Amino acid sequence: MLHVVPQPEPAEFDRQVRQKGLRYLSESGIDLSQPLPEGVKLRPYWRNCLPDLYDRFGGICAYLAIHFERITGAGSVDHFVAKSERPDQAYEWSNYRLACSRMNSRKNDYKDVLDPFLIEDGLFRLELVSGHIYPNPDLPPALMSDVDATITRLKLDDGGCREVRARHFSDYIQNFYTAEFLRQRSPFVWYEANRQGLL
Repeated sequence: MLHVVPQPEPAEFDRQVRQKGLRYLSESGIDLSQPLPEGVKLRPYWRNCLPDLYDRFGGICAYLAIHFERITGAGSVDHFVAKSERPDQAYEWSNYRLACSRMNSRKNDYKDVLDPFLIEDGLFRLELVSGHIYPNPDLPPALMSDVDATITRLKLDDGGCREVRARHFSDYIQNFYTAEFLRQRSPFVWYEANRQGLL
């Protein structure tokens, strides 16, 4: 995971998402100061902005730090603050993170995942050959615990995540593509390869 720079709200967002959402919340009598009642599902107007979210963040999953193609249907709008807890944030651009469907599902409504908008680069380390991700051992204990909790919650170190990171680095080492392509396709792998002087 790397720091993700927040992007400006698209011009049509207010009309296509916020106003529709707020109107729906008002007409439904939903109390914005309280968590959603159990079983209540909100209308997914946030999906209207998914193409903009994808374009603004370059198709990079905020949690996995890997590019995915929109045509695969893998893109989703993650509400960093869960809409079940804060319905007033359900239709707010600033609460959205571009996430592949798997990472969005793993994060779910949990609160123990670090916000990609707020972290600094360098909290996570990577063994490039194996793809093993782990907390920076130089971090203060509390922050290291938060990084470890994020890795555990999102399963960032499972076999699939390791394999894809290791493969991206291996493909680069074998000259299948350039360092710039690696940066665009797999920015965390690029960041760690650069930090380790391997580009």
